[in-house]
Amino acid sequence: MANEVLNCKGLKCPQPVLKLAIKAHTAPKGSTVEVHADCPSFPKDVEKWCKDSGKVLMSCVDHGGYHIATVQL
Repeated sequence: MANEVLNCKGLKCPQPVLKLAIKAHTAPKGSTVEVHADCPSFPKDVEKWCKDSGKVLMSCVDHGGYHIATVQL
């Protein structure tokens, strides 16, 4: 279970990933964040951000119209 949930539904990419990046600067290391986003490119954007920033993409699941990504910071 995530420590925090970011509701980014309705935001266009790259805004969901930018909100996640901001959260990563203030959240404790090792905490998890669940991001809800309906932007079509979100899954590949969050995967690339995690790879580039050294964070762990634990899952990214399609929930019929939006995605839920769980990221360990």
